[in-house]
Amino acid sequence: MKILQINKYFYHKGGSESVFFNTIDLLKEHGHEVHCLAIKNPKNLLSDDSSYFIDYPEMSETGFVGKLKNSLAFFYNREAKKKIEQLIRNQQPDVAHIHLLFNGLSVSILPVLKKYNIPVVMTVHDYRLLCPAYLFLDGSGTICEKCRDGHYGHCIQKKCSRRGHIIDTMLCLDMYFRNLCFPIHKYVDKFIFISNFTFDKHADYNPIYKEKGVRLYNFVKPVEINSTNAQASPEKYYLYYGRLSREKGLLTLVDAVKNMNIKLKIAGIGNALDYILDLPQNIEILGFKTGVELQDLIRNAYFVIVPSEWYETFGLTVVEPQVLGVPVIGARIGAIPELIKENENGFLFEVGNAVALRQAIEKAEKCSAKQYEQMSLNARTASVQFSDSESAYNQLITIYHL
Repeated sequence: MKILQINKYFYHKGGSESVFFNTIDLLKEHGHEVHCLAIKNPKNLLSDDSSYFIDYPEMSETGFVGKLKNSLAFFYNREAKKKIEQLIRNQQPDVAHIHLLFNGLSVSILPVLKKYNIPVVMTVHDYRLLCPAYLFLDGSGTICEKCRDGHYGHCIQKKCSRRGHIIDTMLCLDMYFRNLCFPIHKYVDKFIFISNFTFDKHADYNPIYKEKGVRLYNFVKPVEINSTNAQASPEKYYLYYGRLSREKGLLTLVDAVKNMNIKLKIAGIGNALDYILDLPQNIEILGFKTGVELQDLIRNAYFVIVPSEWYETFGLTVVEPQVLGVPVIGARIGAIPELIKENENGFLFEVGNAVALRQAIEKAEKCSAKQYEQMSLNARTASVQFSDSESAYNQLITIYHL
């Protein structure tokens, strides 16, 4: 089977890209021929399909002139339309699987896929089908669903993107343009929702997502696991890893651990901590980590903390530690409560509440060696459903044939 995987980024930028590359590897391991479409970028991994990649800048990193010059392609990228048609003619894929599409590849590729009668599956990694700024957060970082009324100007009024008036306006206009000219549900045959929460949220906004939607948790690559969660490092520490961005709850986390007699390590890049002048001494900032180095950081952590303050769609940073037998402390929001069972494989706390997070950490500190060992075992047991490659593959192929 020839399968076209489509994603804006072709490097490890975030959780969506982890799923994208894991999916490619999973399909190749089962003998399928996989082709890819993405945006050109110096950070990209090597690809035999790079000649089809689209030359388009990251708008958030572009100045006013660049935004103006590339504004039309933001909504409808003619180069992407041309390149995907070339790819289809040359490679003749049997199915197309879209991950991240907007703000680069654009809706221009959808009519081409329809023209060649290629079935289209789309994994819904965020809320861009419903929210112009895709996070359901306004400019102040508060949960916001005002655009439910179909008036996307709220995005401009409430400065939801926090990337300036131009970006807010473009995101707003893009929603109107898509809904009016290229309604996504008319071009996508199946939507993959990566949690019950995201499925229910989209179905609540539009019943078509319930009709065309299927639930499929993200697949996490299995790793070699010891019989117990070996604390190989003599240092006991808690770990946050991932993007250091506003929706991830970093400020709440810092507030919670200050003055606590614990060690917190933070791995990742972003600007969420930039204006904290006096970072507590019990916090160590490690920068970006990946591969074996990151895996060892997770494996040797006492607990991983996931303090998200947005409707987390899945939470790879919840599941990846569990695969390694590391329990997780997570905010009670979005899909996180689907992945953490209180006192079994971790602890939950009220979102955005530093006192509640501190209390959850105190619970972790009070765990006996026996209790912790059982919690570690429960974490690995709970994660089996996410790391079973055969089950993930069979479910995905079934979706491709729907």
